[in-house]
Amino acid sequence: MKISKTIAKIVRSRISSKLFRIFRNIFIVLGIINFILVIFAFTSGPFWIYYWLGTSNIKSYENTEYFILLGGGGMPEESNLMRSYFAATIAKEIPEAKIIIALPGDTMDVSSSINILARELITRGITSGRIIFEAEGTNTRAQALHISGFDIPDIKEKHITIITSPEHIKRSVLTFKKLGFSRSNGYPAFHRAIESDIKYENKDIGGKKYLPDVGNNVAIRYRFWTHLKYEILIMREFLALFYYKLNGWI
Repeated sequence: MKISKTIAKIVRSRISSKLFRIFRNIFIVLGIINFILVIFAFTSGPFWIYYWLGTSNIKSYENTEYFILLGGGGMPEESNLMRSYFAATIAKEIPEAKIIIALPGDTMDVSSSINILARELITRGITSGRIIFEAEGTNTRAQALHISGFDIPDIKEKHITIITSPEHIKRSVLTFKKLGFSRSNGYPAFHRAIESDIKYENKDIGGKKYLPDVGNNVAIRYRFWTHLKYEILIMREFLALFYYKLNGWI
């Protein structure tokens, strides 16, 4: 009996030791990855990868017959407001083109996000007669499938321009092309930087003398944090591209 207990203790000790080493190695690897990501955020790399995702499938939208506004969430919501702003801006240049809003929701409910998004376009000068709803698809693949089934003659032969957040452009265009929309184009809803000089002197606004003055260091105040956000968006989007590729959707 004592021998059995002794053996059990030795086994538990060895298992605990192995688990400790495994978790220690995992945390070391995660620490190294996080360190690399933090250092990378001080470079321009995250921006250029983000920019590449948003511009690698861009062509002229002058011949667009259907603008496809891919919804990004509820309303009001940052990405939808950005997308609707750019959708209305470029759609006004081609008044004969229709706008398809792809966002799951109840089109009979005036308070639903898809209807609020439509009203946002109308507020920005788009007539309601130009708007078509695709309210069933819950991801880009499903939205493309539903739009391909619209009762529009030769819908897949039409010139379409997909408006979405920059990081989603590449996957969105490839998804529509995979379904036969050979004349697919993308238009990224990029944020725009403020034009004014936002530097300041800490002492001029009552800052503490014993604290570092970062007023003139825009990279620390804003760019570093923006690049960290870009890194998250980039990692998520590359995982989505990989998943879509495995499914044969792109």
